[in-house]
Amino acid sequence: MRSFVPFLLALFLIAVLLRVDFVFTILYLFLLLALLTRFWLRRATAQIHACRRFENHAHFGDQVTIEVILHNTGRLPIPWMELHESVPVDLHSTPTRGQVVSLGAHERWGMRYTLNCRKRGFYTLGPLTAKNGDLLGIERVRPWELAPEPFIVYPQIVPIHQLHLPTRSPFMALPAQSPLFEDPTRVVGVRDYQRGDPPRRIHWTATANTGRLLVKRYQPAIARETLVCLDLDGDNYEQRHLFTATELAIVVAASVANHIIVREGLAAGLVTMAHDSVLDEQVRFFLAPRSERAHLMNVLEVLARVQVSNSTSFVDLLRRESVRLSWGATMLVITGRETEELFETLMYLRRAGFAVTLVLVQPGRPSAELRQRAELLSVPVHRVWQERDLKSWR
Repeated sequence: MRSFVPFLLALFLIAVLLRVDFVFTILYLFLLLALLTRFWLRRATAQIHACRRFENHAHFGDQVTIEVILHNTGRLPIPWMELHESVPVDLHSTPTRGQVVSLGAHERWGMRYTLNCRKRGFYTLGPLTAKNGDLLGIERVRPWELAPEPFIVYPQIVPIHQLHLPTRSPFMALPAQSPLFEDPTRVVGVRDYQRGDPPRRIHWTATANTGRLLVKRYQPAIARETLVCLDLDGDNYEQRHLFTATELAIVVAASVANHIIVREGLAAGLVTMAHDSVLDEQVRFFLAPRSERAHLMNVLEVLARVQVSNSTSFVDLLRRESVRLSWGATMLVITGRETEELFETLMYLRRAGFAVTLVLVQPGRPSAELRQRAELLSVPVHRVWQERDLKSWR
């Protein structure tokens, strides 16, 4: 419109100098056309509604279809509109291109594209920008912008056959879903009598009402708690394998938490100090052990957000967060390097009453010195460098 104003001024000067009625007619015609175009575009673009339809979270390896829908709710058509959707490069296999569409009165238009979830992380879809104008090119505006929306890709989960985590409490169940010890003061139901049930468990009132022998079911006294301690300090991993090792460490943490909560039905939590890609700052995450599926989703969401940080002290984190756990809980320590300070901390945790398992994310096999030292501390050591190491966990 601004480039059209000098043309109108020049036409007006010509009309004044020549004093020809035909030139004034052309001037009025162009002026009316400019005003009508401006009104048309402002009114029409105000009636455009845009939205995205998609699941805002996905698992590693999924393919998610994103649908962008435009709806012209007004009576005025849109001659043309140029659209451009910003898509994460790590998830989109082909480069995004702008599209030009036209919308009639009350017309809908949709666009679909697919995301390949081949890398965990916290992403944003959008913004969707739009530009439109009239057929003569007199008016060009950028009427609106569809705000970006979050999209989470959970880390990869590798199935574990058997975990075999240790426990130090006699009241902990391993690895069955039902604990070995029950609280006889808390009755949660009844079941049919089975051979070998002690007579004191017989529920005589329920037996008399139903006409068959029933025994009491007790609530479990305690179940094993596991805290997954993830080291994301870049100094504790080999620098030439930093990305591979830290990503694998996150896969180990996600796989262990999934196995404990889903397969064993027990409680698992997470503690780590890392750079949060959402807040863009270093954050200490602590999720207390719980056994609900919703809690597992919270753990996976944290593991999707965290990035490597070089300003953390992992051993201090272990000592500080261990005070939040109950006596006899299991601490699964995932790191990339064994140090003297780490072994001193593991000894401290053992003396404090915790069961400890060490997972080293590094190539090669644990040295004889490392195995000997771990045996003296009664700390199981697992080395993981490939997915098959995690699948064959013993």
